[in-house]
Amino acid sequence: MKLLFIGGTGLISQAVSRLVISQGHELYLFNRGRRQDFVPEGAKVIEGDIRDAASAAEALRGHEWDVVVDWIVFTPEQARADIELFRGRTKQYVFISSASAYQKPLRHYIITESTPLENPYWQYSRDKIACEKLLMDEHKASGFPVTIVRPSYTYGDTMIPAAINSWEKPWSIVDRMRRGKPVIVHGDGTSLWTMTHNTDFAVGFAGLLGRPEAIGEAYHITSDEVLTWNQIYEAIGRAAGIEPKLVHIASDFIISHWPDMEGGLLGDKAVSAVFDNSKIRALVPEFKPKVPFAEGIRKTIAWFEAAPERCAVDEEWNARCDRLIEAHERARTAAGG
Repeated sequence: MKLLFIGGTGLISQAVSRLVISQGHELYLFNRGRRQDFVPEGAKVIEGDIRDAASAAEALRGHEWDVVVDWIVFTPEQARADIELFRGRTKQYVFISSASAYQKPLRHYIITESTPLENPYWQYSRDKIACEKLLMDEHKASGFPVTIVRPSYTYGDTMIPAAINSWEKPWSIVDRMRRGKPVIVHGDGTSLWTMTHNTDFAVGFAGLLGRPEAIGEAYHITSDEVLTWNQIYEAIGRAAGIEPKLVHIASDFIISHWPDMEGGLLGDKAVSAVFDNSKIRALVPEFKPKVPFAEGIRKTIAWFEAAPERCAVDEEWNARCDRLIEAHERARTAAGG
């Protein structure tokens, strides 16, 4: 198949890019050329900016595609632009939504694709929900060939997946652990979560491409391994050769000091996330997640340590953590805790 990935070098998409090339597909990446180190051998790169509609149309002129995957659509306006750009030029268009779009709080702890989409805490998720509605309405009205995929927390070499970490410098949490500093865990750390390695996600995702049965449908693709957040942080510590010191702080208290965390906590990681993968497995039986978190995070730690420049530390984030822990201790002392 002739595939177009808009982006294609990000944390999730790079694993899919490698896999589809190994499967013999002709892959084009359309992006701004800023992450050349993550372009897999065999991919053809078209440089351009999808946000500039006129120049994107010119750069992609003369092409038709079996599948278009846009990894970087976040708003309905961006989704509408893709509809106009790819209408009649692709047999399948895959929209990357988010499992954070599912109902918060959940009425049932097991999530299926029919779980309602409703997130009052996170604009990011509400925008993804609006994109889904726009695309499905277009499918019903004109037959636009959309498939929706909802990843949950998916990680790989370049991401140390913690609920509270520096996004720009993810090594920061390992550095903090190794220095013996306490690491913040939201709540009591016993809520359930699902971590998915990007190579496992790639198998399920690639199996949807070019499948007429997937048109007009939505799928989440996650691991079947369910862990508590305490177990996740402990696994990160073990992979780094340390027993981490965990300090548990209520999500509401964290948000009262870090308002920007409301979406990521109340709108996502503070809510247990256990997924039923029956739907993706029925269509893609080869999807059998193989990478347990303890193994995957060891690979991630090794990738960072292989190049010292990857192990940058966000000292501003570190100081922010220290201030929050101190405020929490003061509040406990004042309450007689």
